[in-house]
Amino acid sequence: MARVGYVISGYGHDTGVHPESPERLRAAEQVLGDARWGPNLVRLAPRAAEREVVEAVHDPAYVDRVESACAEGVRALDPDTVICGASFREALLAAGSGVAALEAIREGRVDRAFLAVRPPGHHARPARAMGFCLFNNVAVAARYARDRLGWLRVLIVDWDVHHGNGTQEIFYRDPSVFYFSIHQYPHYPRTGAREQTGAGEGAGTTLNVPLSAGAGDAEYLAAMDEELLPAARAFGPDLVLVSAGFDAHRDDPLAGMHVTEQGFGAMTRRVVALARECCGGRLVSFLEGGYSIGALAASLTAH
Repeated sequence: MARVGYVISGYGHDTGVHPESPERLRAAEQVLGDARWGPNLVRLAPRAAEREVVEAVHDPAYVDRVESACAEGVRALDPDTVICGASFREALLAAGSGVAALEAIREGRVDRAFLAVRPPGHHARPARAMGFCLFNNVAVAARYARDRLGWLRVLIVDWDVHHGNGTQEIFYRDPSVFYFSIHQYPHYPRTGAREQTGAGEGAGTTLNVPLSAGAGDAEYLAAMDEELLPAARAFGPDLVLVSAGFDAHRDDPLAGMHVTEQGFGAMTRRVVALARECCGGRLVSFLEGGYSIGALAASLTAH
């Protein structure tokens, strides 16, 4: 049986009364502590990302601004993105946890990993915080995998209900990263149209599947089977990363999709099988959205 590593990090990121709260981590910790998983679930220590690792995808001046804002007691970087004094350190830990998971896979300590970390990441742009996100955790991992570990072709699968505009922007011209997103459209952040497919050398390595409100398991699984899997096989990834948002769940308060926990389980089985087929099973998933605590716990159990 596969050994699955996991990280839990981010309790110190105090957002007050906010949808993206530490309660989400408590739900994840309860799921991950279930005895049914047995010895095949391996807890990994979080690890703060070095500045140069974060700056491989973010403007150094932006990293400085986040650090200064946290140190100075600024309460929010935009109307949605709340911070506290500990948020810079927690954001480095969230970004570095992807690095820790990749190293654990490389060393053979685990086969794949799930990261219950906050703040989340996929809206973070190269020089701007956005949508609850400070640093783009999945993008940091993708760049680290290529530059430090020699996994030269990275597939990112994003099924958060909101389009991962930051991830798309970072890799829009990069042919080494294939970005695939299924998301509610039009919806925040109002990016992710079908015609956004990459540019320059990265033309054709972005694939957006925008779905109307009300879509559920059938539509999501059709997008996986008919669009993701053929494109991914043609791309031939050395690593699969997942921006695993669970806010497309039918009970989530911040969106209008009807995906069930069984649907998230079916999507997970597809990406696990794809990773086994293409890259020796190397897969890391990152918690993004999911704001109904009950729905999040059920979805994480399936995932």
